[in-house]
Amino acid sequence: MIYETTNNKQISTLFGDWEETIIWSCLQGIMGKLYTDNICNPTAVMAVLGDFTFFAGRPNTELISFKPDWCKQNFMIMVPQNEAWHNAILHFYGSRATIVSRYATKKEPDIFDKEKLKQAVSTLPKECDLCIIDEPLYKLCKSQTWSTDLVSQFPNYKSYHQLGFGIVMRKGQTILSGASSYSRYRGGIEIEIDTNPEYRRNGFAYICGAKLILECLERNLYPSWDAHNKHSLSLAEKLGYHYSHTYAAIEIHTN
Repeated sequence: MIYETTNNKQISTLFGDWEETIIWSCLQGIMGKLYTDNICNPTAVMAVLGDFTFFAGRPNTELISFKPDWCKQNFMIMVPQNEAWHNAILHFYGSRATIVSRYATKKEPDIFDKEKLKQAVSTLPKECDLCIIDEPLYKLCKSQTWSTDLVSQFPNYKSYHQLGFGIVMRKGQTILSGASSYSRYRGGIEIEIDTNPEYRRNGFAYICGAKLILECLERNLYPSWDAHNKHSLSLAEKLGYHYSHTYAAIEIHTN
């Protein structure tokens, strides 16, 4: 039996000092959900937010196979705490599992060069503008496949306005690129950056990322960056982040 739970000393201990903001969001009760094998004496736990599931404690097949009723997507990114979890996930999902490498950056609040970021923003093409995501832009982002992840973890604009914020680059009424909060935790956000496929390789993600980081610094929030590929890591480093480590994640297609 799997149970939804809230953070307590035992749950927190199972995750240890794992520096993942999505875990923090769940532990802090801000976003996401926690599930465990035993409410009173948990030995295994998972944190679920958006596409991501983080597993900690003792490997548990029932937890690995569990999909909450509210979870409708057929794609998940599972992140194991250790090799035992890694092997258990692969054994259960078999051919539906694909191992990928992700790249963590160091969490260093004071490393950003504001002048360099402002210079990046100043390269905005004259025919474009940068806009804070308001309700109409929230709806527009959510209506397009390429941009939906900029706002998709917030079920409505009210929750996005309360917990998240973001930037889009527009040319007329067309969104070219954007940088926004994939999730929120106490003291910061996890960054999501996307660019319209028709406008990629123009440096637009760099401009949007720089603007979002500056906005975060103004609001005393840390803009956490977890890179899903080497291109994303390269962009992060250009914006001032430093590489921390590579870790294995497992992408699951349930259909």
